[in-house]
Order: sequence, then structure tokens, then C-alpha cells
Amino acid sequence: MSMMETTAPLLEFSAVHAHYGPVEALKSVNVTISKGEIVSLIGANGAGKTTLLSTIFGAPRTSSGRILHRGEDISRLPTSRIARRGIALVPEGRQIYQDMSVEENMMMGTTPIGMTHFETDRAQMFDLFPRLKERRNQTAGTMSGGEQQMLAIARAMMARPELILFDEPSLGLAPLVVKRVFEVLGEIATMGKTIFLVEQNANHALKLSQRAYVMVNGRIHLSGESASLLDNPEVRKAYLGLH
Repeated sequence: MSMMETTAPLLEFSAVHAHYGPVEALKSVNVTISKGEIVSLIGANGAGKTTLLSTIFGAPRTSSGRILHRGEDISRLPTSRIARRGIALVPEGRQIYQDMSVEENMMMGTTPIGMTHFETDRAQMFDLFPRLKERRNQTAGTMSGGEQQMLAIARAMMARPELILFDEPSLGLAPLVVKRVFEVLGEIATMGKTIFLVEQNANHALKLSQRAYVMVNGRIHLSGESASLLDNPEVRKAYLGLH
């Protein structure tokens, strides 16, 4: 058996159900992510993709089933404890602190681990995002959407996470900026990070990831190697606009 088979997945959803009030948003979802992978989750708007990410941090809580991190059930842990386990979220719509400077936003990213590595990690993020270095004292809310997305990624990285969850990182960005965002995700993966990517841009997501899941109405409808899903006629028609 290989190492990957003998060790628990980094993150696993096991028959997860979740509700918003009476509405069942997730229906018996099974997903596994192993250390070092880039895994994408694609699907139409309203399919339940963001809900799946949100359940990792307990909003909403799973109504049944389990979310396991390194084999340990985290589905009832407080959000702050989950963040300290080395899981970070880059939320949909960026959600940076608009009135704070770039550098202050990056400081906020260290909350789960403290400021011990701030200087080192800030230098690394400024290497990855030279534009942020130029704008380090600028109020974050005055930057372009692309720059704000880079800042949201840098802020998440400041917590030194092992696993980074990305929720629709290309949303509302110009095509050239989208291309750069996906290049950055590839670079982050080479730093030894594991990435779980929720993305409506199926083409970019499937080209970046090794494996993928397709979600329809709160259920996992298809899963497999990203390359084979790119060739799947149903996926091509429904998500890639190809026939």
C-alpha cells in the first residue's frame, strides 16, 4: 500500500448533510482531499458549493455526517479552533478589511498563529505579490478588485495554513486578472500547500486541479480526475459551454 492509502486524508466529508432552516442544502456529500493535492468543486450557482466550504467552519453545522481533518471529527469544533488547525479560507467576494491598510490586513491574517513569523511571511507575500508591496500603506478598499483578491490570498497565507479553501476566486475579475489568480494558485501549491477550490469557472478550475467534484442541487453528481472531467460530454456541455 502507498503512504497515501495508509494515512487519513487531510480533509474528508463523510455523508454530510446540512440545512439552512428547513432547506436541505447538502445531501449526503462525500469528498476527500489528500495532502498536496489541488481539488476543485464545480457546479452552477446555487448548487451548494459555498455551503460545503462554510460547513468546514461550522456555519451551518452539519446536520448529520462528519467532517474529518486528519481523521479527527471537527464538525462540532468552534470556528477559532478549526482555523488554528491550519485551515484558511479565502472567501467569496474577498471580504478584506476595507478601511485598513494592506499591511494591517496582512497582520489580521496572523490571528490564528500570532505575530512570530510576520516579518518573514510578509516578505514572502511581497515577493509573490509585488503590487501589494507597492501599496502596503494604501487603504485596501481603494484598490482594484484584482489587487483586493491578491490581498485576500496573502492574508490567508499569513496564518501559515496547510490547507487553503478558495471560494470563487475569479468572481467579478477581468480575464487577464483571472489568469494571474490561477497562476498564483499554482505557485501556492508548489509551496507545499493543499488547495480546495470552489469555482464557477470550470475550465480554469479543471485545468489547475488534479481531481474534481461536480455538484448539482446539494449532491456530488460526478467526480474523478480533472482531465477526464474536461473530456466528459456532460461537463463540457453544462459547464464549459462546449458540445
